[in-house]
Amino acid sequence: MQLHDILPQVLTGDILENFQKLDAVEAIVEKKEHELEQLRMDCEHFKARLETAQADCMKERKEKLTIRQQLHEAKQQLLQQAEYCTAMGASVCTLLWSVSNNEEAVKSILGSSKAENFFSIAGQTVESFVRSLGDDTKQQDVDSDESQFVLALAGIITNVAALVCGREFLVNSNKVLLDTMMQLLGDLKPGCCTKLKVLMMMSLYNVSINVKGLKYISENPGFFPLLWWLLNDPDPEVCLHVLRLLQSVILEPEVLAKSAAEIRDTMPLSQILTLSKCRNRDLQVLAQELLEDIKVLECEI
Repeated sequence: MQLHDILPQVLTGDILENFQKLDAVEAIVEKKEHELEQLRMDCEHFKARLETAQADCMKERKEKLTIRQQLHEAKQQLLQQAEYCTAMGASVCTLLWSVSNNEEAVKSILGSSKAENFFSIAGQTVESFVRSLGDDTKQQDVDSDESQFVLALAGIITNVAALVCGREFLVNSNKVLLDTMMQLLGDLKPGCCTKLKVLMMMSLYNVSINVKGLKYISENPGFFPLLWWLLNDPDPEVCLHVLRLLQSVILEPEVLAKSAAEIRDTMPLSQILTLSKCRNRDLQVLAQELLEDIKVLECEI
Protein backbone atom coordinates (compact mmCIF):
# COMPACT_ATOMS: atom_id res chain seq x y z
CA MET A 1 0.00 0.00 0.00
CA GLN A 2 2.87 2.35 0.85
CA LEU A 3 4.74 1.41 -2.39
CA HIS A 4 1.55 2.05 -4.27
CA ASP A 5 1.30 5.44 -2.70
CA ILE A 6 4.98 6.32 -3.07
CA LEU A 7 5.66 4.95 -6.62
CA PRO A 8 3.88 7.74 -8.53
CA GLN A 9 5.99 10.22 -6.60
CA VAL A 10 9.22 8.42 -7.50
CA LEU A 11 8.49 7.69 -11.15
CA THR A 12 8.30 11.21 -12.37
CA GLY A 13 7.92 12.19 -16.00
CA ASP A 14 11.68 12.76 -16.39
CA ILE A 15 12.51 9.24 -15.31
CA LEU A 16 9.96 7.77 -17.68
CA GLU A 17 11.31 9.89 -20.45
CA ASN A 18 14.87 8.68 -19.69
CA PHE A 19 13.69 5.08 -19.80
CA GLN A 20 12.21 5.73 -23.22
CA LYS A 21 15.45 7.34 -24.37
CA LEU A 22 17.37 4.36 -23.02
CA ASP A 23 15.17 2.03 -25.03
CA ALA A 24 15.80 4.13 -28.12
CA VAL A 25 19.58 4.13 -27.52
CA GLU A 26 19.56 0.37 -27.00
CA ALA A 27 17.68 0.00 -30.27
CA ILE A 28 20.28 2.18 -32.01
CA VAL A 29 23.13 0.22 -30.44
CA GLU A 30 21.56 -3.02 -31.56
CA LYS A 31 21.16 -1.63 -35.07
CA LYS A 32 24.78 -0.44 -35.12
CA GLU A 33 25.96 -3.81 -33.92
CA HIS A 34 23.99 -5.41 -36.72
CA GLU A 35 25.53 -2.99 -39.22
CA LEU A 36 28.99 -3.61 -37.76
CA GLU A 37 28.48 -7.33 -38.15
CA GLN A 38 27.39 -6.78 -41.73
CA LEU A 39 30.52 -4.70 -42.34
CA ARG A 40 32.65 -7.46 -40.82
CA MET A 41 31.02 -9.95 -43.16
CA ASP A 42 31.56 -7.62 -46.13
CA CYS A 43 35.18 -7.16 -45.10
CA GLU A 44 35.69 -10.92 -44.93
CA HIS A 45 34.04 -11.24 -48.35
CA PHE A 46 36.23 -8.55 -49.93
CA LYS A 47 39.30 -9.99 -48.22
CA ALA A 48 38.52 -13.37 -49.76
CA ARG A 49 38.01 -11.73 -53.15
CA LEU A 50 41.31 -9.84 -52.76
CA GLU A 51 43.15 -13.06 -51.96
CA THR A 52 41.54 -14.71 -55.00
CA ALA A 53 42.47 -11.73 -57.20
CA GLN A 54 46.05 -11.78 -55.88
CA ALA A 55 46.27 -15.49 -56.60
CA ASP A 56 44.88 -14.90 -60.12
CA CYS A 57 47.32 -12.03 -60.63
CA MET A 58 50.24 -14.19 -59.58
CA LYS A 59 49.03 -16.93 -61.90
CA GLU A 60 48.69 -14.45 -64.78
CA ARG A 61 52.20 -13.11 -64.09
CA LYS A 62 53.60 -16.61 -64.30
CA GLU A 63 51.64 -17.24 -67.50
CA LYS A 64 52.82 -13.90 -68.93
CA LEU A 65 56.42 -14.77 -68.10
CA THR A 66 55.99 -18.15 -69.79
CA ILE A 67 54.43 -16.50 -72.85
CA ARG A 68 57.27 -13.94 -73.00
CA GLN A 69 59.79 -16.74 -72.90
CA GLN A 70 57.90 -18.58 -75.64
CA LEU A 71 57.70 -15.35 -77.68
CA HIS A 72 61.45 -14.81 -77.28
CA GLU A 73 62.10 -18.37 -78.40
CA ALA A 74 59.71 -17.92 -81.36
CA LYS A 75 61.50 -14.70 -82.34
CA GLN A 76 64.85 -16.46 -82.20
CA GLN A 77 63.50 -19.31 -84.32
CA LEU A 78 61.97 -16.83 -86.77
CA LEU A 79 65.28 -14.94 -86.96
CA GLN A 80 67.14 -18.18 -87.61
CA GLN A 81 64.62 -19.17 -90.27
CA ALA A 82 64.87 -15.71 -91.89
CA GLU A 83 68.67 -15.93 -91.91
CA TYR A 84 68.49 -19.43 -93.35
CA CYS A 85 65.99 -18.36 -96.04
CA THR A 86 68.11 -15.31 -96.89
CA ALA A 87 71.26 -17.43 -97.16
CA MET A 88 69.43 -20.02 -99.23
CA GLY A 89 67.87 -17.31 -101.43
CA ALA A 90 71.26 -15.66 -101.93
CA SER A 91 72.84 -18.96 -102.98
CA VAL A 92 70.01 -20.05 -105.27
CA CYS A 93 69.58 -16.64 -106.92
CA THR A 94 73.33 -16.24 -107.40
CA LEU A 95 73.36 -19.58 -109.20
CA LEU A 96 70.29 -18.56 -111.19
CA TRP A 97 72.01 -15.27 -112.04
CA SER A 98 74.87 -17.22 -113.57
CA VAL A 99 72.48 -19.56 -115.39
CA SER A 100 70.50 -16.62 -116.80
CA ASN A 101 73.50 -15.73 -118.98
CA ASN A 102 72.38 -18.61 -121.18
CA GLU A 103 69.58 -17.76 -123.63
CA GLU A 104 68.09 -21.25 -123.57
CA ALA A 105 68.01 -21.18 -119.79
CA VAL A 106 66.17 -17.85 -119.83
CA LYS A 107 63.63 -19.21 -122.28
CA SER A 108 63.06 -22.17 -119.98
CA ILE A 109 62.60 -19.83 -117.02
CA LEU A 110 60.13 -17.62 -118.88
CA GLY A 111 58.25 -20.67 -120.09
CA SER A 112 57.49 -21.71 -116.52
CA SER A 113 54.04 -21.04 -115.06
CA LYS A 114 55.77 -19.45 -112.06
CA ALA A 115 57.82 -16.95 -114.07
CA GLU A 116 55.47 -14.01 -113.69
CA ASN A 117 55.08 -14.66 -109.97
CA PHE A 118 58.87 -14.93 -109.55
CA PHE A 119 59.53 -11.51 -111.08
CA SER A 120 56.71 -9.99 -109.06
CA ILE A 121 58.24 -11.35 -105.84
CA ALA A 122 61.68 -10.23 -107.02
CA GLY A 123 60.44 -6.66 -107.36
CA GLN A 124 58.82 -6.76 -103.92
CA THR A 125 62.00 -8.16 -102.37
CA VAL A 126 64.21 -5.45 -103.86
CA GLU A 127 61.70 -2.81 -102.78
CA SER A 128 61.61 -4.18 -99.23
CA PHE A 129 65.41 -4.12 -99.09
CA VAL A 130 65.61 -0.49 -100.23
CA ARG A 131 62.88 0.55 -97.78
CA SER A 132 64.82 -1.08 -94.93
CA LEU A 133 67.93 1.04 -95.54
CA GLY A 134 68.59 3.72 -92.92
CA ASP A 135 68.71 7.41 -93.74
CA ASP A 136 72.45 7.54 -93.08
CA THR A 137 73.27 4.54 -95.27
CA LYS A 138 75.98 5.41 -97.76
CA GLN A 139 77.13 2.01 -98.90
CA GLN A 140 75.46 -1.35 -98.58
CA ASP A 141 77.27 -4.32 -97.07
CA VAL A 142 77.85 -6.21 -100.30
CA ASP A 143 79.15 -9.23 -98.40
CA SER A 144 75.93 -9.84 -96.48
CA ASP A 145 73.56 -12.57 -97.60
CA GLU A 146 70.74 -10.05 -97.86
CA SER A 147 72.72 -7.83 -100.22
CA GLN A 148 73.85 -10.77 -102.31
CA PHE A 149 70.25 -11.98 -102.49
CA VAL A 150 68.98 -8.61 -103.76
CA LEU A 151 71.89 -8.08 -106.16
CA ALA A 152 71.34 -11.56 -107.61
CA LEU A 153 67.65 -10.82 -108.17
CA ALA A 154 68.53 -7.54 -109.90
CA GLY A 155 71.15 -9.37 -111.96
CA ILE A 156 68.62 -11.98 -113.08
CA ILE A 157 66.26 -9.22 -114.21
CA THR A 158 69.12 -7.54 -116.09
CA ASN A 159 70.08 -10.74 -117.89
CA VAL A 160 66.49 -11.51 -118.79
CA ALA A 161 66.02 -7.97 -120.15
CA ALA A 162 69.14 -8.43 -122.28
CA LEU A 163 67.27 -10.94 -124.49
CA VAL A 164 64.49 -10.20 -126.96
CA CYS A 165 62.16 -12.73 -125.37
CA GLY A 166 62.97 -11.35 -121.93
CA ARG A 167 62.23 -7.77 -122.92
CA GLU A 168 58.93 -8.83 -124.43
CA PHE A 169 58.08 -10.72 -121.26
CA LEU A 170 58.86 -7.80 -118.94
CA VAL A 171 57.05 -5.23 -121.09
CA ASN A 172 53.95 -7.39 -121.54
CA SER A 173 53.69 -9.11 -118.16
CA ASN A 174 55.71 -7.19 -115.57
CA LYS A 175 55.21 -3.47 -116.05
CA VAL A 176 54.82 -3.13 -112.29
CA LEU A 177 58.40 -4.34 -111.94
CA LEU A 178 59.59 -1.58 -114.30
CA ASP A 179 57.64 1.00 -112.30
CA THR A 180 59.13 -0.34 -109.07
CA MET A 181 62.70 -0.08 -110.35
CA MET A 182 62.20 3.53 -111.49
CA GLN A 183 60.69 4.44 -108.14
CA LEU A 184 63.49 2.78 -106.17
CA LEU A 185 66.18 4.46 -108.26
CA GLY A 186 64.64 7.77 -107.25
CA ASP A 187 64.55 6.78 -103.57
CA LEU A 188 68.20 5.75 -103.32
CA LYS A 189 70.51 8.58 -102.35
CA PRO A 190 73.58 9.47 -104.44
CA GLY A 191 76.45 7.13 -103.59
CA CYS A 192 74.15 4.57 -101.96
CA CYS A 193 73.86 0.96 -103.22
CA THR A 194 75.85 1.65 -106.38
CA LYS A 195 75.91 -1.95 -107.62
CA LEU A 196 72.15 -2.25 -107.22
CA LYS A 197 71.61 1.06 -109.04
CA VAL A 198 73.82 -0.04 -111.92
CA LEU A 199 71.97 -3.34 -112.31
CA MET A 200 68.57 -1.63 -112.29
CA MET A 201 69.77 1.00 -114.78
CA MET A 202 71.11 -1.77 -117.01
CA SER A 203 67.72 -3.48 -116.82
CA LEU A 204 65.92 -0.31 -117.88
CA TYR A 205 68.41 0.27 -120.67
CA ASN A 206 67.93 -3.29 -121.92
CA VAL A 207 64.18 -2.81 -121.84
CA SER A 208 64.58 0.46 -123.77
CA ILE A 209 65.96 -1.53 -126.73
CA ASN A 210 62.39 -2.72 -127.17
CA VAL A 211 60.39 0.18 -128.69
CA LYS A 212 57.31 -0.73 -126.71
CA GLY A 213 59.42 -0.86 -123.55
CA LEU A 214 61.05 2.49 -124.31
CA LYS A 215 57.65 4.06 -124.87
CA TYR A 216 56.38 2.73 -121.57
CA ILE A 217 59.24 3.86 -119.36
CA SER A 218 59.66 7.23 -121.11
CA GLU A 219 55.96 8.02 -120.64
CA ASN A 220 56.30 7.58 -116.88
CA PRO A 221 55.80 11.11 -115.39
CA GLY A 222 58.92 10.78 -113.27
CA PHE A 223 61.22 9.30 -115.90
CA PHE A 224 63.14 12.40 -117.01
CA PRO A 225 63.34 13.94 -113.50
CA LEU A 226 64.76 10.57 -112.43
CA LEU A 227 67.48 10.73 -115.10
CA TRP A 228 68.46 14.27 -114.10
CA TRP A 229 68.55 13.18 -110.44
CA LEU A 230 70.77 10.19 -111.20
CA LEU A 231 73.22 12.36 -113.16
CA ASN A 232 74.28 13.77 -109.79
CA ASP A 233 75.42 10.35 -108.57
CA PRO A 234 79.16 10.28 -107.80
CA ASP A 235 79.57 6.85 -109.40
CA PRO A 236 80.59 7.17 -113.09
CA GLU A 237 78.96 3.85 -114.03
CA VAL A 238 75.57 5.06 -112.83
CA CYS A 239 75.96 8.24 -114.89
CA LEU A 240 77.09 6.16 -117.87
CA HIS A 241 73.87 4.15 -117.89
CA VAL A 242 71.81 7.31 -117.44
CA LEU A 243 73.34 8.74 -120.61
CA ARG A 244 72.86 5.46 -122.47
CA LEU A 245 69.20 5.44 -121.51
CA LEU A 246 68.79 9.08 -122.54
CA GLN A 247 70.47 8.33 -125.85
CA SER A 248 67.95 5.55 -126.47
CA VAL A 249 65.17 8.11 -126.16
CA ILE A 250 66.84 10.63 -128.46
CA LEU A 251 67.61 8.05 -131.14
CA GLU A 252 64.04 6.73 -131.32
CA PRO A 253 62.05 9.23 -133.48
CA GLU A 254 58.60 8.11 -132.36
CA VAL A 255 59.49 8.42 -128.67
CA LEU A 256 61.49 11.60 -129.15
CA ALA A 257 58.53 13.31 -130.85
CA LYS A 258 56.60 13.12 -127.57
CA SER A 259 59.50 13.94 -125.27
CA ALA A 260 61.54 16.54 -127.18
CA ALA A 261 60.01 19.57 -125.47
CA GLU A 262 60.45 18.15 -121.96
CA ILE A 263 64.04 17.12 -122.71
CA ARG A 264 64.87 20.55 -124.14
CA ASP A 265 63.32 22.45 -121.21
CA THR A 266 64.61 20.33 -118.32
CA MET A 267 67.86 18.69 -119.40
CA PRO A 268 70.85 19.73 -117.22
CA LEU A 269 73.26 20.49 -120.06
CA SER A 270 75.89 21.85 -117.69
CA GLN A 271 76.09 18.50 -115.91
CA ILE A 272 76.41 16.60 -119.21
CA LEU A 273 79.07 19.08 -120.32
CA THR A 274 80.97 18.42 -117.11
CA LEU A 275 80.75 14.67 -117.71
CA SER A 276 82.11 15.15 -121.24
CA LYS A 277 85.33 16.39 -119.67
CA CYS A 278 85.64 13.81 -116.90
CA ARG A 279 88.53 11.34 -116.59
CA ASN A 280 86.38 8.26 -117.21
CA ARG A 281 86.96 7.61 -120.90
CA ASP A 282 83.71 5.71 -121.60
CA LEU A 283 81.62 8.30 -119.80
CA GLN A 284 83.47 11.14 -121.52
CA VAL A 285 82.91 9.72 -125.01
CA LEU A 286 79.24 8.98 -124.40
CA ALA A 287 78.60 12.45 -122.97
CA GLN A 288 80.25 14.02 -126.02
CA GLU A 289 78.15 11.87 -128.36
CA LEU A 290 75.04 12.88 -126.49
CA LEU A 291 75.90 16.57 -126.76
CA GLU A 292 76.23 16.14 -130.55
CA ASP A 293 72.86 14.38 -130.61
CA ILE A 294 71.34 17.24 -128.64
CA LYS A 295 72.68 19.77 -131.17
CA VAL A 296 71.00 17.84 -133.97
CA LEU A 297 67.84 17.70 -131.91
CA GLU A 298 67.86 21.48 -131.41
CA CYS A 299 68.35 22.04 -135.15
CA GLU A 300 65.36 19.81 -135.90
CA ILE A 301 63.23 21.62 -133.35
